[in-house]
Amino acid sequence: MLLEGIFSPITTSFYPDERIYFKKLEFNVSRLSLTALAGLVVLGSTGEAVALNDAETEDVLRVAAEVAADEKVLIAGIGRESVKATVELAETAARLGYDAVLVRNPSYYRPQLDAPALLHYFRSVADRSPLPVLLYSIPKFTALEIPLEVVTELAQHGNVLGLKESSGSVERVRDVVLATSLAPRRTVTVTSIFEAVTGRMLSKKLPANGNFISAEGLASGGDGNVALAVAPPVPALKTRTREVGFQVLTGSASNLKESLDAGASGAILGFATCAPQACQEIYTAWKEHDDQLALDKQARIAEASGVVAAAMGIPGIKYACDFNGYYGGNGRSPLLPVTAEGRVKIERVMAQIRN
Repeated sequence: MLLEGIFSPITTSFYPDERIYFKKLEFNVSRLSLTALAGLVVLGSTGEAVALNDAETEDVLRVAAEVAADEKVLIAGIGRESVKATVELAETAARLGYDAVLVRNPSYYRPQLDAPALLHYFRSVADRSPLPVLLYSIPKFTALEIPLEVVTELAQHGNVLGLKESSGSVERVRDVVLATSLAPRRTVTVTSIFEAVTGRMLSKKLPANGNFISAEGLASGGDGNVALAVAPPVPALKTRTREVGFQVLTGSASNLKESLDAGASGAILGFATCAPQACQEIYTAWKEHDDQLALDKQARIAEASGVVAAAMGIPGIKYACDFNGYYGGNGRSPLLPVTAEGRVKIERVMAQIRN
């Protein structure tokens, strides 16, 4: 699976009584599917995955998969504290049609979670997961970074696609890219313009067409002299192949351009959930080798991403979603809503980033 471009980790909306508001989830997925984003992450950190029980997790994964556009790479956040629970969710994601799974490191028993334990955890999950695994290192939440030597070792695993690196450090991105540069390369299927081909694209069924009458139905009706209307064939998906190695995605919007320069193949950005186009423009300019435009586009979102995502976190992203035409709402308790002062600040920094 090719992991290039900008991915949005979608929010999970709730009713005032904290039940999941599935219609709002459907709206967000549908609207984000119309953007130029490469894909969506369902139940990452921005989706408040740790606040949902297993039944709710499966429901959110199912609804999002039903609505997402076929051409979008769909990644399920499934990290749990045990190998068994994580693998069970990977199996659920596979059954629901996801393309890959995002697996954060366990962190609760931190004193015992040394490099050998983390290597065992991720290797065991990758061995048993029916979907390719994207490692997820987010030390600001887990207080535990996946050691570089563990990432390097896991890069040799045939079912590990890459890493989402959310430390915010360009140097860490550069170190991971360099350390995994000799990882085995794999052949992946891409479109004719070198975009990702998803499992849902390949498994898409020919839709039933109510405008055509079956031959059996016509034959049973009379003299056999009726011309048959035949549905035109759906054009075959034109694909080609490409070689990719271990793929690194950054989680930081503030230094996206620098991370791409350091070797990242793309990004999973919380800020892309409320401002997808603004984030996509940075990547597009970089892809077209227009360094100055990429820097200008990054400077445009610098203050907003710092205020909304970095400083205010999930509540800030959710309010920015509400402000920018998506559904956000409040986080699930104990997360508190943005204060009135915070709302004013978000509206100010987001005023020129309406997309």
